Amino acid sequence: MMSQINRYWKDLGFHFPGVQTPWSAVFVSWCVKTAGATEVEFAYAKAHSEFVYQAIANTKKGVGLTKAFPPAEYAPQPGDIIQNNRSGNDYDFAFAASHRSYESHSAIVVEVGSRGTERYAKTIGGNESDSVGMKEVPLDKEGFINDVHKIYISVLQINL
Repeated sequence: MMSQINRYWKDLGFHFPGVQTPWSAVFVSWCVKTAGATEVEFAYAKAHSEFVYQAIANTKKGVGLTKAFPPAEYAPQPGDIIQNNRSGNDYDFAFAASHRSYESHSAIVVEVGSRGTERYAKTIGGNESDSVGMKEVPLDKEGFINDVHKIYISVLQINL
């Protein structure tokens, strides 16, 4: 696994500091690059907050292929990125819009579906329990993130 994590860093032009350094944002950046986004189209970063900040700036200016929205205003679709708090933080979209550096996590939506009356977005993310992992994010009946615990910060729409 370490050689693959090293590849994520190196393919983005970053120095690999070792697996003790959080690598989830590098994984997301690597996936977006592998999908065809250039560095101009997506801000490859070592921290999720950096590419989210750029996506919010793009949205405000009406430019770029990456846009960011508050979770209550945009229903995630496959290929989008869902950003959430970690370590007990309670950052929101307004905070993300005015801060380039803060601790967070994000994962790529690979499926949106339903099981009976329950809707979900299935995500894949890096450094989830020290591995690449899948999670389900609950959605409401309209397809927006069901954020009862206020842990989600933004949804990035990736238009490749």
